[in-house]
Amino acid sequence: MKRKNGTAVIEAKGIYRTYNTDGLAVHALNGLDLVITSGEFTAIAGPSGSGKTTMLNIIGGIDRPCSGSITVAGKDLNAMNSRDLAELRLHKIGFIFQAYNLIPVLTAIENVEYILLLQGVGKTERRTKAAAILREVGLEKEMNRRPGDMSGGQQQRVAVARAMVSEPALILADEPTANLDQKTGSALLDLMKDLNRASGTTFLFSTHDSMVMKRADRLISLRDGKITSGRR
Repeated sequence: MKRKNGTAVIEAKGIYRTYNTDGLAVHALNGLDLVITSGEFTAIAGPSGSGKTTMLNIIGGIDRPCSGSITVAGKDLNAMNSRDLAELRLHKIGFIFQAYNLIPVLTAIENVEYILLLQGVGKTERRTKAAAILREVGLEKEMNRRPGDMSGGQQQRVAVARAMVSEPALILADEPTANLDQKTGSALLDLMKDLNRASGTTFLFSTHDSMVMKRADRLISLRDGKITSGRR
């Protein structure tokens, strides 16, 4: 399903997040403001400790801000309890992690199906959808292999398929190319870019990778918990 671009998927205003580490206050985010609209392919770049992962965790409802407002897919995250946030993640947000986070005892198609199973989708429909998205990411011949029998690039393609299969409003990708060689990472990014254009699904990356930055339609620079620049 091709989404219509232009609608705000993320609206963050005045986000602060402070952690206490050994009695010291660490200010991960300092009054951050951000709007991401439907269909964007956006990268957030910055050095380690700049707040990239904290920002993605707050957008994904995994962490909560100390202050400020955050709306994702039209939902006020500050007004939601843990169960509501889990439902939002299940139905509206896809996640792609640096370490793949696949279930090792499940095959590729079973890993992709798992999200649909949690959503209550029937067996025939979820198998059909999982097979279709695996073909789309070039893994038609790998569907019945387990993660341990696949390369890193293949595992990350399974992770991309899992994130895409339920047609979420937003995909959050935290350093998705960090464990891949340049050729494999480049091919994976081209795949995600193609999926973004075909479906209109919004992608938001955190990254150190220049390949991600070059492919992004919008690049946001983050330092010391603040956005220092942004370009389209």
